[in-house]
Amino acid sequence: MGFFNFIKGPDMEQGLQQCRSNSASVLIDVRTRAEYTEGHIPGSKNIPLQEIQKIASAVPDHGTPIFVYCLSGARSRQAVSELRRMGYSQVTNLGGINSYHGKVEK
Repeated sequence: MGFFNFIKGPDMEQGLQQCRSNSASVLIDVRTRAEYTEGHIPGSKNIPLQEIQKIASAVPDHGTPIFVYCLSGARSRQAVSELRRMGYSQVTNLGGINSYHGKVEK
């Protein structure tokens, strides 16, 4: 990964393909409930960043592949760090929904 790839951030579309290719994967939106209801990626679960410690009820197995997104990528980056600290081993930051070009649910 080059320097400019780091600046660009994660590739949302590629990450979603990875997520959807494994039926055990969980897609987590860490935005607020209000943001989530405004529009979210189909199939995602809303666990706001401030409540990320409650993830065990949605994802009890620490080996489950988890894909995380927010609006711009900042909160999802924080969530990934926290989830790894909590012992989740397969956590991927997808970045922000603002770079997503697919359908959204409301």
